[in-house]
Amino acid sequence: MSKATELEKSSEVSEDMLKKYYDLNLQKRELEKEMNQIKKQIHNYLDVTFRNEQKGEVKRGKYKAQRTIRSSISYDEEKTVQKLEELNLEDFILQVKQPDTEKLEAAIKIDIVKEEDFKDCKLNKRSQAITVKELSI
Repeated sequence: MSKATELEKSSEVSEDMLKKYYDLNLQKRELEKEMNQIKKQIHNYLDVTFRNEQKGEVKRGKYKAQRTIRSSISYDEEKTVQKLEELNLEDFILQVKQPDTEKLEAAIKIDIVKEEDFKDCKLNKRSQAITVKELSI
């Protein structure tokens, strides 16, 4: 049975388990740091060999590093809307209705609006995070 399977079946959290998580997290950080340094070196090599931001590849032995270039286009919203208005192209402008939640929260706090009226409108997002630290005993 693998260690992962053993851990899944156990409902207990032991000191060993917390230590293992802590140690693995440290290793992960170190590995990510080292990988980022190597990645930077590969990018630098490819920049010199194929020019900046160009696709390219390097083969060494049985390994190959390949750089692809991803491109995405976006528009500056304010400038684009202004230009569309200048060109009388209002059909190209979305009219988005959005609640001003800051004003709504302020109005609720000073009792201009009843919180109960919006109880079913509120969404509460939650996420879980685990941190394990080594205690100095």
